[in-house]
Amino acid sequence: MESTYKTRLTSEQLNGIAKQHFNTDIKDYKEMIDGWANHAYFMTLSNGKVVVLKIAPSAINKPMRCEQDLMIAEVQALRLVEELKDVPVPRVLAHDSTRSIAPAEYFIMDYMPGTPYNKVKDQYNAAEQERIEQQLGALNRRINEIKGEKFGYFSEKKPKYTTWKEAFLSLMDDLLTDGQEAGVPVDYDDLKVLILEKSDVLDDVKEAVLVHWDLWDGNVFVEQGRITAIIDFERSLWADPLMEHYFSHFNYTPGFVKGYGRAITTDSERKRRSLYDLYFDLVLRIECSYRQYDNQEHIQWTINNLEEGIDRFRLS
Repeated sequence: MESTYKTRLTSEQLNGIAKQHFNTDIKDYKEMIDGWANHAYFMTLSNGKVVVLKIAPSAINKPMRCEQDLMIAEVQALRLVEELKDVPVPRVLAHDSTRSIAPAEYFIMDYMPGTPYNKVKDQYNAAEQERIEQQLGALNRRINEIKGEKFGYFSEKKPKYTTWKEAFLSLMDDLLTDGQEAGVPVDYDDLKVLILEKSDVLDDVKEAVLVHWDLWDGNVFVEQGRITAIIDFERSLWADPLMEHYFSHFNYTPGFVKGYGRAITTDSERKRRSLYDLYFDLVLRIECSYRQYDNQEHIQWTINNLEEGIDRFRLS
């Protein structure tokens, strides 16, 4: 998926970055085209080491509220998860927010082997997919074992809340405000009333944990039927673990549930998940305007998906 504001670097800029952080030149580099907002490069250094540089957009006039300070949030989240030792995440090698060499904030991490699961999923049979998703469930559970003191965005620059209900309603308010400001056609007043009416179940969440939130198949690397890496922690939250993507209406597979060791079973859990599904469906629709996507088929899909999501939420 292409957006119009990815930051692209010249070979001279990449070489300057390599000299700054590794005191060496670049032997070769390659653009990674899969990112939807941030841009990334494989860089092979003269000493043979392969690293990945990820750089933030540099031409956003007004990012979505949930997409502010993403890079520092990702760097800090990766460092936290790395401390677990048993979750395969790239090690952060350097982080630069000065814009002295590049036109935007960036960080450099270890190269991780494997291919995004969404690209090779069809190559695995049902039993193999279940084993991979069971691994994912176990790894996701480990990430969610990292505890926070308060709820809200992971970024230190964002406000935190003592209750999950306050935090989630703030997340939702940010999102709906973004939608209104972008002119995305939704009945916002009606939706806000409906969300408030269904929000009391959020009080059942008492503990803030680290939630990846964007752990869909594209952010899971696999090789020979094993998970080799989990990436893209930029949208991490201190939240209810049921916000994780594989608990959503898009996935929620038996393998993941078995590996995670928890299913959605109670009325409160089902109602909370319906709120999180609505939030995700809204993000998918509203971000199209901010990221200026050029794929009309995807945009139409998000419109249809949100319509179905709102109908589903009303019945939840």
